[in-house]
Amino acid sequence: MSQSSKGKLNYRCPSCFMRDIDMDMFFDEEKKEYYCLRCGFHGQEEEVLRLNEQAKYRYKAMKKRVVSFGEDNEPLIMKDHKAGEQ
Repeated sequence: MSQSSKGKLNYRCPSCFMRDIDMDMFFDEEKKEYYCLRCGFHGQEEEVLRLNEQAKYRYKAMKKRVVSFGEDNEPLIMKDHKAGEQ
C-alpha cells in the first residue's frame, strides 16, 4: 500500500467513535477511501459522513439538563446547561 496521509478533513472513525474512542481516519489516494489504523474500518467519504451523523444521536442532549421527567408518556423537559451552574 502506498504512503497514506490524513485527508483534507480529519474524519473520526465511525466504528471506533461508537465505542467512545476518538480515532482519526487516514485517506488512501489510490483507492479514494478512508481507513482506520486501529480497527480496520474503511469506506468512501459519503459512508463515513453518514455513519458519523448516526453516531451523533448519543450526544445530542449532552449540554442540556433534565428539569422534569413529567408523567408517563410525556416528554422530558430540558433546559440548556452552562458550566458552573447548579
